[in-house]
Amino acid sequence: MSLIKSISGIRGTIGGAAGDGLTPLDIVKFASAYATFIKRTTTKTSNTIVVGRDARLSGKMVNDIVVGTLVGMGFDVVDIGMATTPTTEIAVTGENACGGIIITASHNPKQWNALKLLNENGEFLNDAQGKEVLKIAGEEDFSYAEVDKLGRVYRNETYMRRHIDSVLALDLVDTGAISKANFTVAVDAVNSIGGVVIPELLKRLGVKNVIKLYCDPTGNFGHTPEPIPQNLTDIANLMKQGKADVGFVVDPDVDRLAIVMENGEFFVEEYTLVSIADYVLSQTPGATVSNLSSSRALRDVTEAHGCTYTAAAVGEVNVVTEMKRTGAVIGGEGNGGVIYPALHYGRDALVGVALFLTLLAKSGKKVSELKKGYPQYSIAKNKIELTPEIDVDAILKAMKEKYADEKVTDIDGVKIDFPDCWVHLRKSNTEPIIRIYSEADTMEKAEKLGNDIKAIIEGMTK
Repeated sequence: MSLIKSISGIRGTIGGAAGDGLTPLDIVKFASAYATFIKRTTTKTSNTIVVGRDARLSGKMVNDIVVGTLVGMGFDVVDIGMATTPTTEIAVTGENACGGIIITASHNPKQWNALKLLNENGEFLNDAQGKEVLKIAGEEDFSYAEVDKLGRVYRNETYMRRHIDSVLALDLVDTGAISKANFTVAVDAVNSIGGVVIPELLKRLGVKNVIKLYCDPTGNFGHTPEPIPQNLTDIANLMKQGKADVGFVVDPDVDRLAIVMENGEFFVEEYTLVSIADYVLSQTPGATVSNLSSSRALRDVTEAHGCTYTAAAVGEVNVVTEMKRTGAVIGGEGNGGVIYPALHYGRDALVGVALFLTLLAKSGKKVSELKKGYPQYSIAKNKIELTPEIDVDAILKAMKEKYADEKVTDIDGVKIDFPDCWVHLRKSNTEPIIRIYSEADTMEKAEKLGNDIKAIIEGMTK
């Protein structure tokens, strides 16, 4: 069993002993700590917290415990039922709530679940806020409401429709162009909530022909849920048969979007953001932001439009902070996470689908032809397993010194930018590993760079 406590929330495998897996006792403890934090810090007077969940098998069980705990802490709860992460974020501001909890383990397998924590702006807690929740939980520094001050529960299942309405209302979403293009679209939603919301979005965008794969929101995932090529053979095979113009794949909580081309090849998650940014910048020039582990292609496309690109530390909250600082018009992460501030500050596959289809319709090109028009890079992902005796900080410091003559960024681990490639080393927040991401103009070069750096680090640890 596993239980991981981090600044972004708590996640673990269902079952086991308290403190070992994600048990009811752990859920109560952490939800109580979050409610205490919100009581102490919110500027809202609504006394309301929004709760949404994906379709996981354990979702209703966790949802019931979270809602009951929040009521016991004296909060009113708006339970929006099965919903995407971005829908829940939008509901927080829609309800003028003090915060929100999303019950989802994102791309983790079905035995996992998690509580993701939002502030009153419908955005993830920052580092200091997350640490304060962990401190409150560790000290069990919370007190429950007396009987006359218990909260109440309200059901509001209108937010999927309201989310779609907001996407359709965006200036850069052209339903007329999409409808006229008469696309056939394949959707793989891994049997979670995306199986409901993405087909409904496509219908309202004017797409008449939708092929559904794993769109029954049972929580029995049709394949390993992370939307990466090795997990998506079914939709790739369907696309190879020439049955659709484009394929969209979302993760269980629908904040990541992967695209499959008409020939069955993968558009590559990194290029979800790159292509959508290209379209947004062509209409509304401005700054862009992605994280340090994302492709250099976004920088190239941004500069081609005469605009400024900035890299942030890994993590949605860090990207959002930098987007606000720079006034970015588009940003996100290379895992298919598109953040479009004109809608809200959160990764959102719905807005990604709508903007990409608008781009595709207006271009008159096939998806594979679009892809060829962007700077071509490949990212290799490697890792080093950590043991207790490995001093990660010392390794990162040594690598920074070794490559001092190159451009080095150390806001999140160490990123070394060479003229024609880069490598990023950082300690994982969720696993006992050092992640090694490397990018070059071919996968062969990217893998060689990653392996060379890995060999250097392994030499340091012997």
